[in-house]
Amino acid sequence: MIFFTADTHFNHSNIINLCGRPFSNVGQMNETLIKNWNSCINNNDEIYVLGDFAFKGSVFETENIIKRLNGKKYLIRGNHDKFIENRIFNGNNFEWIKDYYVLNYQKIKFILFHYPIFEWDGYFGDAIHLYGHVHNGGNNRKEQERFKILGKRAINVGVDVNNFYPVSIEKIINELK
Repeated sequence: MIFFTADTHFNHSNIINLCGRPFSNVGQMNETLIKNWNSCINNNDEIYVLGDFAFKGSVFETENIIKRLNGKKYLIRGNHDKFIENRIFNGNNFEWIKDYYVLNYQKIKFILFHYPIFEWDGYFGDAIHLYGHVHNGGNNRKEQERFKILGKRAINVGVDVNNFYPVSIEKIINELK
């Protein structure tokens, strides 16, 4: 099975307040995200992380978290993924790290990018754009209007709008039918 997630922000204590996450501290947040991830993903599954995997903490702490997570992991670089620039970071914990990716699945094109984009490859066809970055930014009326312009085939796969769980490709396809 294929899954997607974004904006986990492991080790980022301030994200709890910034996004109103229901955790009392960064340790609780990290452990909940790991538990939720591993509860639906096994080691044969693929998971695409659409940016902002970790923020703060050491490279060693980040690598330990990656190793605890099930699945074959792919990273679309987000604006806070500075750990990958550290010369001691072991990039082999991800299958690959890219800025943008086109995934073809059952004759459907998925455009994977950290940021929501106004128009994407296949926009005038049936391509689906998956993104993160905006966390729960569509919660208020003004923001909802702003995101409406993206259309129904642009989907935020970030943890803040998905109850802190990854989202399966089947769920995305079924919701668009």
